[in-house]
Amino acid sequence: MSKKPCVVGIDIGTSSCKTLAIDEHGEVVASSSAEYPVYTPFPGWSEQDPLDWWNAVKSTFREVAAKVKEHDFSIEGIGLTGQMHGLVLLDAQGKVLRPCILWNDQRSAPFCDQIHSLVGGKEKFMEITNNIMLPGYTGGKLLWVRENEPQIFEKADKFLCPKDFIRFMLTGELATDVTDASGTGLFDVKERKWATELIKLLGLPFSLFPLSVESHEKTGVVAESVAKELGINPGVPVFGGGGDAVVQTVGMGAVDPSVLAITLGTAGIVAASFNEFRKNPGETIQFFCNAMPESWIAYGTTLAAGGSLRWFRDTFAWSEDGVARWLGRSSYELLGEEAALASPFGRGLVFLPYLIGERCPHNDPFARGALVGFGLHSSRNDFLRSVFEGIVYSLKDVLVSMEPLGLKVSQIRLAGGGARSPLFRKLHATIFGSRVVTVESGEEGGSYGAAIIAGVGAGIWQSVSDAVRCIKVKTETDPDEEMIEEYAKFFEVYRSTYKALKDIFKMLNSFQK
Repeated sequence: MSKKPCVVGIDIGTSSCKTLAIDEHGEVVASSSAEYPVYTPFPGWSEQDPLDWWNAVKSTFREVAAKVKEHDFSIEGIGLTGQMHGLVLLDAQGKVLRPCILWNDQRSAPFCDQIHSLVGGKEKFMEITNNIMLPGYTGGKLLWVRENEPQIFEKADKFLCPKDFIRFMLTGELATDVTDASGTGLFDVKERKWATELIKLLGLPFSLFPLSVESHEKTGVVAESVAKELGINPGVPVFGGGGDAVVQTVGMGAVDPSVLAITLGTAGIVAASFNEFRKNPGETIQFFCNAMPESWIAYGTTLAAGGSLRWFRDTFAWSEDGVARWLGRSSYELLGEEAALASPFGRGLVFLPYLIGERCPHNDPFARGALVGFGLHSSRNDFLRSVFEGIVYSLKDVLVSMEPLGLKVSQIRLAGGGARSPLFRKLHATIFGSRVVTVESGEEGGSYGAAIIAGVGAGIWQSVSDAVRCIKVKTETDPDEEMIEEYAKFFEVYRSTYKALKDIFKMLNSFQK
């Protein structure tokens, strides 16, 4: 009797690695996670040791492989995902030359301006890549290393994104995929290939760039020595995979252009798929190649979505944390119930969730949080309600920035920790004016999407669209029809508040020492 097929997804997150196996019906067979540190040697720097990722992959994969074997499954393929934009530099022998510079590292900001200037400004640059060069992207990091660590740059033979280092360790192959390549800022997103003329203009050797493939394409097989260490048979194929911001939409089943994907974690991500290339409408939206051939994805990121609620909890609601532990519940669950007791709009309160600046729709490092409109009548629950609403309004503001792309949203797929909150689900439905759906796989993160992509590559499913049909709906929430118009009116108040405070935020920055 032959063994049942399954596929594995590996997600190299910023704080941890998650490895997961699913069967041909989309059911999770096994999963495991392991944490690793982030290093900040200087203010604004953010680095990790790629070998920390590899050790986490080995420990989690061994655990998953053991459970897969125990349940009589056979691993037919491995898919990869992880944090985007990171810079891993390898020498000709495949040795890591320095710690990986992460997506949230700010040191390369001056080089972004330099890159734009070399091509004649941001608009000219967007004509090449359909995105501006952001400090988080890989391109500016390459120039920073070339100028500040020339002895390391001279030894560099290839650069890789984080998940692609794991591919190299598994297979010995040097490759990336079109989604992660899009996030380097050096990729022709329309033609789905490296922007060779741009790379030449920047004086970067093209030999430094890895092969770029579509997400479902096979990029090698697990080497015999590695397979023995992981507890699997050698020769298991490893597929292209993709960057986490893209692949997690696959794991949510949000691959149809009419479905808007919102991930509500520490940050907030609003994403939509397109079956044809579209011109990027602005500097704060990312428009990348999607994890499906002849498909693209647009998304915008807010920096402190769930992070704003955590700030409120840690600053003003520490008692809920203790009560929640005593009750065996989540402190966020209790906060949601308290906020639901308050009136809509917190009886006239506006909360701006820009606690660490903002990326989209306002590319403004000086933006800060604000609570406007409170008085003697305001209660703590009013404050709390306004935080919930302000977070959702910030995500709706991202959608407004994406409207020139011609979106026609019929459904929202909500994932991340915030998706567990009935209040968040209802607020999204009402403020966006659309049904909100959560799915069983929504809490699995990018590893589930990476496994689906591996399943397509391995032939378990014919396409990603075919594969996501197996994803099970968990909850469905419809808008409060009577409140849609009122929330729409208050949304304009929310947007006007930032405009009124923008210059004040900049003035306040000099006092934040």
